[in-house]
Amino acid sequence: MSAPTIERWYDFMRSGRTELLDSLLADEVVFYSPAVHAPKHGRSTVKTFLVAAEQLFTGTDFRYVAEWSETSSAVLEFAVEIDGMQIEGVDVVHWNIDGQITSFKVLVRPFKALQTVSRRMAEILEIHTPG
Repeated sequence: MSAPTIERWYDFMRSGRTELLDSLLADEVVFYSPAVHAPKHGRSTVKTFLVAAEQLFTGTDFRYVAEWSETSSAVLEFAVEIDGMQIEGVDVVHWNIDGQITSFKVLVRPFKALQTVSRRMAEILEIHTPG
């Protein structure tokens, strides 16, 4: 059985209901992306990246294949095929006593997959960023 925080995360990933992130993310959440040099801070900014990731995986075979968890953290292993490439990765998630995510780190392999994911994420973020 997954922790309630992780169940809520899975619910977001299954449904794409972005409003779920409003209560799931702590105000000062930090997001670590393999595609971006500096960590991203704050609910609004992190939400933008997580919504883009969910959109990237919509319509693919994205699935979580394993989970390891502790009292206030979990590692979620995922697999997906994008542009004919098999991609593997993990989400490392930490949450506070209120069940809000305080840290979300993504790791992806192989390197070519990281390049593909980075390019596709940049395209999605560009569409949703006012310019």
